[in-house]
Amino acid sequence: MRQCLGCNEHKPKIELVRILRTPEGEITLDLTGKKSGRGAYLCKDPACLKKLRRSRRAEANLGVAIPEEVWDALEAAMAEEN
Repeated sequence: MRQCLGCNEHKPKIELVRILRTPEGEITLDLTGKKSGRGAYLCKDPACLKKLRRSRRAEANLGVAIPEEVWDALEAAMAEEN
């Protein structure tokens, strides 16, 4: 079980999208949940993404600023899922 940073609900890891900070400091999406690095989890709900983006909670959790490209990739991944 992991906690969504948008809605604070606990859900199985498979139901969430992982934002990953690699050991090199790069921010990417980890749709498999298996890559090495620090992760922040998010529901596949666009409302949670908007809430998370406004609150900057993921950036605080990962310790780095998240580039616009990653936010755009998250939006695209969620649109693909739904």
